[in-house]
Amino acid sequence: MLRLFPVLRRAWALHGEQAHVAITECNVKRVLFGAINLRTGHRLLLRRPNLEQAHFQAFLRLVREAYPGRQIVLLLDEAPGHRAAKSQSLAAQLDIELIWLPKQCAELNAMDQLWRELKGHICANYQYPTMDAHAAAAERWIRSLTPTEVLRKAGIRSKHFW
Repeated sequence: MLRLFPVLRRAWALHGEQAHVAITECNVKRVLFGAINLRTGHRLLLRRPNLEQAHFQAFLRLVREAYPGRQIVLLLDEAPGHRAAKSQSLAAQLDIELIWLPKQCAELNAMDQLWRELKGHICANYQYPTMDAHAAAAERWIRSLTPTEVLRKAGIRSKHFW
């Protein structure tokens, strides 16, 4: 989930002075649904206004279209849109297996590791003029990575991955 308010992290300022980070009074959001092919580093992204189940279902269709006739297993958190009966039914119709992460275990999800990197590079300490500009920058950053960079930044290349 991307918000217009910047994530506040490290920033430079003169000794004794507070760093200035300009923000607006409006904190709109966008959601990037994403998946990584653990073998190839191929990424799929879908930008939507929120986490509603209909948007997750559109993402399921995108995943199936990208990998026709292939076995697909998605590792997911327990977001309400993921757990919704209609989402689970659609996943079964599309022959997509859903595996659930334990609660509060984002470190087990490779895509969450990539989101963390993205938020540090794209979102921290800077507010974009619009939410769409922010989401577009996030998409460009993820798409600009080579497959090898994706696998490394997501932790998949680590000898400790799973």
